[in-house]
Amino acid sequence: MRKTYPLQPEGKHPDRVLEAVKHDIRKYVKRQRRVALPQGVDFWDFDCRVGLSADTAAPVHFGNLIEQIDVAAQAGATAVYVELLVKNGQRQARPQVAGEEGQD
Repeated sequence: MRKTYPLQPEGKHPDRVLEAVKHDIRKYVKRQRRVALPQGVDFWDFDCRVGLSADTAAPVHFGNLIEQIDVAAQAGATAVYVELLVKNGQRQARPQVAGEEGQD
């Protein structure tokens, strides 16, 4: 999904518009996570970018996506660009911490 959301449209309260943007993003993520996983894939992961425009968008961790949209809205931005690209995710084994192996 690549989309530019206006944050201050005429005749609408900015807080309600911001909540609608967040809802649209969460709805998209929920829909993508329902898609059947290919064999060998553990989960759906997302490459995210957020910025005031497509040219200035910076990579963001998925967990900080909504937070970055809030920051842009509080800074007075008139629009925010959001890019969410689905990718295959593989779970990684946690590294063993010294002293964990032989605990009784």
